[in-house]
Amino acid sequence: MRGRAVVVSALGITQILAWGSSYYLLAVLAQPIQQDTGWPLAWIVGGLSLGLLVAGLISPRVGRAIEVHGGRPVLAGSAVLLALGQLGLALAPGLPVYVLAWVIMGLGMGAGLYDAAFATLGRLYGQSARQTITALTLFGGFASTVCWPLSAFLVDLLGWRGTCLVYAGIQLVVALPIYLCLMPRAGQVPSEPKGEIVPPGTATARAPKPAMPIFLLLAAVITIGSMISATVSVHLFTILQAQGITLATAVALGTLIGPSQVGARAIEMLVGRYHHPIWTKLASALAVALGLGALWAGFPIVAVTLVFYGAGIGLASIARGTLPLSLFGAHGYAVLMGRLAMPSLIAQAVTPSLGALLAEVLGAHGLLGVLAGVAALNLLLVVTLLGYTGHTGATTRQI
Repeated sequence: MRGRAVVVSALGITQILAWGSSYYLLAVLAQPIQQDTGWPLAWIVGGLSLGLLVAGLISPRVGRAIEVHGGRPVLAGSAVLLALGQLGLALAPGLPVYVLAWVIMGLGMGAGLYDAAFATLGRLYGQSARQTITALTLFGGFASTVCWPLSAFLVDLLGWRGTCLVYAGIQLVVALPIYLCLMPRAGQVPSEPKGEIVPPGTATARAPKPAMPIFLLLAAVITIGSMISATVSVHLFTILQAQGITLATAVALGTLIGPSQVGARAIEMLVGRYHHPIWTKLASALAVALGLGALWAGFPIVAVTLVFYGAGIGLASIARGTLPLSLFGAHGYAVLMGRLAMPSLIAQAVTPSLGALLAEVLGAHGLLGVLAGVAALNLLLVVTLLGYTGHTGATTRQI
């Protein structure tokens, strides 16, 4: 089997390309598409929401496919689907074809973004996959940094349709060969007992607890975190401008979030081996709640609030992959990731529009207050999860 550094680097490159040519695509292309076609902007941007919805709906099947066949064929299929979707966007003569192309893109996103990549690493390396998952998120943090400037350059050079064609080619010429040539075939996952929570070394210390409540709490905190980040990513500049900040300054402040994510992930990579991933999730939820709460309360140094928020969502990506692995083990991990991804991706598809409605009714500052309250609720749920498992190192078996 190829070395882990090769596998993580291969997945890291393809994650940058997958995120940049799908999830982050319309941040640059939406306006050029609208100016060229005259299609309603809401429909153009709605394509991404539809894609995320499709990705969420298929994620349980993706998880099962990775569990049975390994990640290599599934990820290779994602590259083909993303390429077909990009081709459909480039050639779309009208909105129906454009929308259909996003359905295909959604299939590719469901089979190729973080959840599928995490499931692949868990399938390959079992309980020892934690460091590889953390390392992979470092690559993913550069997706917008790499692909937003690339998309802007390509739009100026080739137009939005030419940009989509280039991304289709990149998926077929770069990502697909990487998956086929550098991703190993899945080995056997070490067998682990199923059933209930049994803290290592303390099996008789207390009665084991059923795993389903743990799963539901975990799904809730991951989904709520996704709702918050999806809403903030769309409405951040509006929220900051409502604080009396100019658009140019808001954009400059927004650039702090990306480096904060990467910085927090780098720190976690150095110290993560010394603590259970539930503490990573707790730190993530606390940082997001502090950042949004302080911004809503009018903390004078806005940059600090955004650094806290960015660090929190950066850690959330790591916990999304490592916490289920530590709680439920490697047996069935890919299936579990597919089940956890479904509500999270559907929430990401729906909440930006819900946020726009709340901003219209409550104002941008009111929307921020709701987000801060939801972040506080998520922190409470993480604390509940921590208390319910009694977690200083307990291992939860498969549900």
